[in-house]
Amino acid sequence: MTSKCMNNRQLLLRRVRTIADFQFGSGSGEALFPDSVEFTRTRSGRIAQIKDKGNRIATLRSFDGLLTLSIEGAERLRRFLAYPRMRVVMDDAVREFIIAGGTAFCKHVVEVDPEIRAYDEVMVVDEHDELLATGKAMLSPEEIKSFEHGVAVRVRYGAASTKI
Repeated sequence: MTSKCMNNRQLLLRRVRTIADFQFGSGSGEALFPDSVEFTRTRSGRIAQIKDKGNRIATLRSFDGLLTLSIEGAERLRRFLAYPRMRVVMDDAVREFIIAGGTAFCKHVVEVDPEIRAYDEVMVVDEHDELLATGKAMLSPEEIKSFEHGVAVRVRYGAASTKI
């Protein structure tokens, strides 16, 4: 590989790691993206997806420059971040529904990271901290805990998902 190509790759890797550190907390970038990651680009040259050994880890959203996580990416992040960071904990009774990609409703939330904000990318876990899904928090932690109705997390991928 030429040094110019290698330098470009290193810049891309540094960029996505910095975004992950900003979005999920210090050190998240290295936990998510080892040196072996590959970048898929759009026709215009922007980073679209970040993959490791053929598995998608995350997608870079073009409209805000933040990351959405695949199940693989969420699992890496879950292992790295201390409980309950970036997590919405669901009642075990709805475990299978969430794993299949079902919406996470407020009435089934057991615990939520008090630091998340509405529209943050979050991990949905069960009461034993096993990953069920990844998605977007739709409300603040206070709202999630106090509402009896409504969507807590719009699930993007359930752990049983085969989406890439």
